[in-house]
Amino acid sequence: MKYRQLTKEQFEGLHEEFAHFLATQSIDAKEWTQIKKEKPTVAEDEMNVFSDVVWDDVLTKTAYIEHFSERSVNLFKCEDDEIHRIAIKITWDINLLEQKGFEWLMQNPMDNSVEIFKGSKPYNSERNLEVFDLIEKGSSISKGEIFEYFNTLVS
Repeated sequence: MKYRQLTKEQFEGLHEEFAHFLATQSIDAKEWTQIKKEKPTVAEDEMNVFSDVVWDDVLTKTAYIEHFSERSVNLFKCEDDEIHRIAIKITWDINLLEQKGFEWLMQNPMDNSVEIFKGSKPYNSERNLEVFDLIEKGSSISKGEIFEYFNTLVS
């Protein structure tokens, strides 16, 4: 398995796609029920393959991810060959996880208590694996507005 198995909730949300995936392998609902009951390892393998297909599709389409903590923000732009990072650190007592703190940062990006660092690097391994690792460590997929806003400020 390349990534991790989808959660039960994710499978439920993708039940139609999973049914189609099974149908491409000539497995209907009745046969799937039988496989789950009589061959749980085969069922697990099918779920793992489907999970990898879904993750690969999602990660390939992911262009931006972000990670917020109380006093810092890491913004990433995930291109094909390299990843760009903008790291923002706040040096006074504010919580960026709260709406008030986030709004303060967006309105005061050049304040003396805001430190912004920018860098880029090629991927060390496969792109999607590195993006997946960042998501597993708490980053969220985003549309990139915050990255682009700070990118224009520091360019």
